[in-house]
Amino acid sequence: MRNIIVSATIALIAAVSFAAPSQAGYYSYGHKPYCFIKKVKSYDYYGNVIIKKIKVCK
Repeated sequence: MRNIIVSATIALIAAVSFAAPSQAGYYSYGHKPYCFIKKVKSYDYYGNVIIKKIKVCK
């Protein structure tokens, strides 16, 4: 009885460990990430305005 429980637990752990990485990077066909341009304003040492454009995708 104990051997059956141990082997079932090992089989369950093995199945879950293979399923987790496959779910992590899932992109179906036709899926396009949502991207937008973000403007970040900062100042340099002399007080001049510096505007950086950063592309952010989700």
